[in-house]
Amino acid sequence: MQNTPITPVTNPDSTIGDLSVQLTEAGKRFNRDWIFKKFNYTFSSGNSYVITGPNGSGKSTLLQCIAGSTQLSKGEIGFELHHAKMDPENTYQQIAIVAPYLELIEEMTATEFLQFHFSFKPLQQNITIPEILSRISLEKAAQKQIRYFSSGMKQRIKLAQAVFADAGVMLLDEPCTNLDKTGYDLYHNLIESFCTDKIVIVSSNDINEYDFCREKISIMDYKD
Repeated sequence: MQNTPITPVTNPDSTIGDLSVQLTEAGKRFNRDWIFKKFNYTFSSGNSYVITGPNGSGKSTLLQCIAGSTQLSKGEIGFELHHAKMDPENTYQQIAIVAPYLELIEEMTATEFLQFHFSFKPLQQNITIPEILSRISLEKAAQKQIRYFSSGMKQRIKLAQAVFADAGVMLLDEPCTNLDKTGYDLYHNLIESFCTDKIVIVSSNDINEYDFCREKISIMDYKD
């Protein structure tokens, strides 16, 4: 791969800390089966939430609907910035997501991937890509292709591209997949250090992934 420098962009008008996401009568069904319905909830900056429920109950689907990658069957999702409704076409810039089903570009090195990602998703101010790699203990693998990474190293990169984006909403779907205890500790440190002003929504049944969350939502409460 040709090493073409890509300059990360920073957002001088960061909106982290002044955002809300409102779900109104939101519902999603596949064929005749409702995954969730009548979901009315407002998520606000500076708060953390966990969505719990059995495997296959729809936790990931709900996160995908909030992210805009899956359309609701009913109801609506609205973003408000400075108490004014946002244009739906601009909301994607406010979303950062970590999920097992999201793939990395494995032909890229860690540095190239983060440069590429932050060329279209603004990077938080006052931090550089070398500093990010140091934060996630991958500075020695900065020029190594991701395809040679262990599963735990890949998960650290997934966390980094989301945590350090200047996005107001963090969607974390089983965020500690493939991480060992050191990785869990890193995850908590990143959340505590860089996400306190964001909307953090975790989808998990592992209490070690969501023990910091202030509000708990059971997807099973939105089935009937």
